[in-house]
Amino acid sequence: MIVSKAATVYDVADRAGVSIATVSRVLRSPDAVRPVTRERVLDAVSALGYVPSGSARGLAERRTGVLGLYFPGFDAAEDAPPLDVLSAGDAPPFAIVRDDAGDDDGHTSMLFLDEVLRGAELEAWKQGFVLMVGVGRDDPDRSTVRDMAGRVDGLMVLASSVPDDVLARLARRIPVVVLSGPPRGDHYDHVTVSNAEAMAELTRHVLAQVGDGRLAFLAGPEDSPDGLQRWDGFAAAVTDAGRSLDDVTVLRGDFTRGSGRRAAEELVASAAPEALIAANDQMALGALDVFRDAGIRVPEDLLVTGFDGIEAAALSRPPLTTIRQPMIDLGRAAVQVLSRRLETVDADPVLARLPLQIILRESSQRPS
Repeated sequence: MIVSKAATVYDVADRAGVSIATVSRVLRSPDAVRPVTRERVLDAVSALGYVPSGSARGLAERRTGVLGLYFPGFDAAEDAPPLDVLSAGDAPPFAIVRDDAGDDDGHTSMLFLDEVLRGAELEAWKQGFVLMVGVGRDDPDRSTVRDMAGRVDGLMVLASSVPDDVLARLARRIPVVVLSGPPRGDHYDHVTVSNAEAMAELTRHVLAQVGDGRLAFLAGPEDSPDGLQRWDGFAAAVTDAGRSLDDVTVLRGDFTRGSGRRAAEELVASAAPEALIAANDQMALGALDVFRDAGIRVPEDLLVTGFDGIEAAALSRPPLTTIRQPMIDLGRAAVQVLSRRLETVDADPVLARLPLQIILRESSQRPS
């Protein structure tokens, strides 16, 4: 195969009869160029198959045009089954699989991050950036995020996914925006939600339904800032109601549906409470699986609530009461804040707090 020499900006300028500065203006701000000139340049770009050089532009402007989004790794690379694409043609065209246990693969824990990623990619595209995504699987020295930092104009990270000392070093080189979790006296921009306040209000709703009935709380990982805030909101509502947290059954999961099932099995084995408040929807849905199989009726025998507002919560049986996060908007807001920071480096840190919605459904409504 013969590969022809790539066209340059000089070739485009020569063909269109304009300067290279005009070619650059057409490609960057077409509305700033007269229509006749703009059309000549675009015709030349099309005829020559010209593709602007991002690396050359980056050297000139000290920008890459790329934003980074770094997530922690919820699934280990070694857990992925072997895949030989080159031998796929020898395999049967389909397989029938019976799934009695329900979907419990590692992807279930990523539903929240999937939506955040969608929002970030959408806003990056609208702002004229490319989005680079990094996942920190088995990355104790955080080499992935450090490598990303050398390739992007700015970085968005999930709270607590990068050690404080590593994040501080990165922030000396590029702007950093922290997603979720409250500011902790740092100087980063933050995009977050009111986890504690919303969970407190939902807990008050549950308390009004069960009276003095026993409560259980299914917490998230100990290192999750969102999970800690949700516990704080729950605890505040319980103590404000004059009840003791010592009477609450507290279990811990990892935000997956499987961990919700395991926690619910513990509750069933030791006598289920009157209400289970889970720190996210996936764990609540896992608990519903177990309660249904055990013959425990929701909401007649037991109330269940979640947090996040994923689509599966509305489709469960019964539909799950939850707190809906603006997951796509979290990603979009993070890109907007980072883009603004690139233009105003010395401005004060931004705290963008997005609103939540408490969605009351059948799973938390005591039948009258």
